[in-house]
Amino acid sequence: MAVGLFGGSFNPAHDGHAHVAETALRRLGLDRVVWLVSPQNPLKDARDSAPLAERMASARAAAKLAADGRAMVISDFETRVGTQWTIDTLRALTARHPGVRFVWLMGSDNLASFHKWRGWTDIMRMMPMAVIARPGSLHHSRTAPAAARFASARVPTAQATLLAGMEAPAWTWLTAPLNPRSSTALRAARDAAAHL
Repeated sequence: MAVGLFGGSFNPAHDGHAHVAETALRRLGLDRVVWLVSPQNPLKDARDSAPLAERMASARAAAKLAADGRAMVISDFETRVGTQWTIDTLRALTARHPGVRFVWLMGSDNLASFHKWRGWTDIMRMMPMAVIARPGSLHHSRTAPAAARFASARVPTAQATLLAGMEAPAWTWLTAPLNPRSSTALRAARDAAAHL
């Protein structure tokens, strides 16, 4: 089974997340996409984060927007196993599911700062990765330290359906019609409405 792992705060989840997950599912030929809703992103302020149950509910609602919502799985795996860092989560998942071919999924906005993640080079060497284009980050992500460091491991988009079976490091860049929705903008609009 080929499974995409789509991690994030999903604070809140929205149709842009569904777009990334659906693009990966279709273009990589995945069987499932698991949305790993983090208990708390260690790189973000906890005061800005909605409760986990609320973010899980928003992820479930957003996943239903995908054309194949049945292939979307919403998970609180990190909370259940007590991991804080993505590298530890991926180690736990690969140990528990040795027969699954995992692909790490991220929007291009995350690739731009991926080099700040704990164990980012280990993540690149642990499993293949697909980067899905997101508005406002196309230039910065293409010139990001991770893209430069692993430039020789980049797989042409035409071979994206082979990615799940490749040995890491291997990564590809997927373009699709851009969805401008962002969690940051949604929170700002919600906060502005609350102050009216």
